[in-house]
Amino acid sequence: MTIRQELLEILVCPECKGEIHLNEEQDGLICEACRLMYPIKDDIPVMLKDEAIPLDK
Repeated sequence: MTIRQELLEILVCPECKGEIHLNEEQDGLICEACRLMYPIKDDIPVMLKDEAIPLDK
């Protein structure tokens, strides 16, 4: 599973419009400001707040 760098550069958190980055497992995109991870399913980022996974604080 790989997400193109060009896509990562234009994607933003749908909640705060802040920067996101790929997690270590490369199965989600993380917004540090909102403490949410947006999952990647079938190589497609699911950028919906309802699908976001809260990160432990």
